[in-house]
Amino acid sequence: MTRRLPCPPAPGPLEAYAARFDDPFSTLAQRRGFREYLTGLLLPRDRNKTLTCLAGTEPVVGAQHPSVQRLQFFLSESTWDHERVNARRVELLLADPATAPLPGGYW
Repeated sequence: MTRRLPCPPAPGPLEAYAARFDDPFSTLAQRRGFREYLTGLLLPRDRNKTLTCLAGTEPVVGAQHPSVQRLQFFLSESTWDHERVNARRVELLLADPATAPLPGGYW
């Protein structure tokens, strides 16, 4: 079996969270794409729901930027299991006392 290549880290404390999702991704490009996607979602930007903004480029003119194209491929063409990633997300939420439901179902 080949050794897994290290992924460039996500900024600051986001890396510790992103690293918990490494095993569902089989390639370095997928792990990198996931980190870029998380970073784009969390940065304070005006339009963080568009690909160009998630990638940090200008609308329309930035659509052909390599970072936008990589993110587009990660989200639409890459073969990662979104159900497995979502299950991990829910597992982490339930394991953390700050986000786990209270006993009895009360918030």
